Amino acid sequence: MSSIWWIRRDLRLQDNPALGQACAEGSVLPVFVFDPVIWGAAGPVRRAYLVNSLRSLNEAMGGHLIVRSGNPVDVIPDVAAHVSAQTVHIGADFGPYGSARDLRVETALTNQARSLIRTGSPYAVAPGRVTKSDGTPYRVYTPFFRAWSEHGWRSPAADVTPDWLAAPSLISEPLPEVSEAVHLPEVGEAAAHWRWHEFAQTALASYDEGRNRPDLAGTSMLSAHLRWGEIHPRTLLADLNDSPAHVVFRKEIAWREFYADVLHHAPATARTWLNPKFEHMEYESGPQADEQFDAWTQGRTGYPFVDAGMRQLLNEGWMHNRVRMVTASFLVKDLHLPWQRGAAWFMKMLRDGDIASNQHGWQWVAGSGTDASPYFRIFNPVTQGLRFDPDGDYVRRYVPELGALPGKSAHEPWDHPGLAVDYPGRIVDHAQERDESLRRYSAIGEDKAPLPKSD
Repeated sequence: MSSIWWIRRDLRLQDNPALGQACAEGSVLPVFVFDPVIWGAAGPVRRAYLVNSLRSLNEAMGGHLIVRSGNPVDVIPDVAAHVSAQTVHIGADFGPYGSARDLRVETALTNQARSLIRTGSPYAVAPGRVTKSDGTPYRVYTPFFRAWSEHGWRSPAADVTPDWLAAPSLISEPLPEVSEAVHLPEVGEAAAHWRWHEFAQTALASYDEGRNRPDLAGTSMLSAHLRWGEIHPRTLLADLNDSPAHVVFRKEIAWREFYADVLHHAPATARTWLNPKFEHMEYESGPQADEQFDAWTQGRTGYPFVDAGMRQLLNEGWMHNRVRMVTASFLVKDLHLPWQRGAAWFMKMLRDGDIASNQHGWQWVAGSGTDASPYFRIFNPVTQGLRFDPDGDYVRRYVPELGALPGKSAHEPWDHPGLAVDYPGRIVDHAQERDESLRRYSAIGEDKAPLPKSD
């Protein structure tokens, strides 16, 4: 008997419950579908990462991967019929688009007397599993983390040795051509495991301190590996103990799972405000707003810490998390643009773009998300740089125009105009825009719409 393993966000062979379930039925045909809805929304970095990861996975499978392009609602049933597979195995997708797509595919398969079987998910604890005592979802991270920790998670799934289905009449499409100019790290399952072991040996013990320093190699750099399922969070959690640094790392994994849970219960918040009163905030629009948005995307705001982050994003498809918060705060609270504009740019450019983490990370910064009162947390782009890039190394790495400015002076080039070559002036005055941002917040008051119930 044969079955199909429909690959989506689980580009790995180890610790893969869906693949294990497929193997239990007999020979397995691995299939990946380039969905034009998802492929069309991805930027060049995310496209290159996915194609390279699929190439790595195909090599690990001995070249048995079947690639197709088109609507999965049509493609998957057609492939299943071609090889007479009675079951299609997947890891569950909890995103708004993915879960709706899977329901449509399931209906199409059912009409053929075939089955779609969901086993596992990209998370240690699937969204919806952790709730308050009254069955309602959490809207605040800290109590979610406690409940998530108490719930626990399974150990990594046992490895399997698949019997790949040979289907000579089924010819795979070639992988799409992608940009060779994109700067990417090593991708794939082997690279993910190497990265995890390297981080565990060199930086995990000091993660609680080093994670906020973009000038140092203090983070795991696993976000893209996790986003594409080249490694599962269970694998990481199994190696952690209860030391302070390990607890902080575990909490970062829980943030990812918390945001997935929030989006699962409120799927509209991928596009709209979790706290609806922020819909009434005064936001900028028009030509000047567009010019400032473009300056932000290109790293030409005149604020070195912000510009370094935005240029890192352009060059690498990645940005340090501390800098993500600062750049997001600058867009929303210094330029007064809606969070959706920045979130869309990040989703297009990030190699680790994850709809739940990205959208709700932006909403957290914008004040419309899950934190109790984050709108007053307005990051100062200069003091943040001085604190977390104290020697200016991060800024000089990505803003070469400031290379002549020594040490921390790279964060305040306006004090050294003769050494800042071809670097733009500040497009706004942060102190003024901070006051303006708080004025706009006060204007929407508490009477426009109710805040979510607090935990």
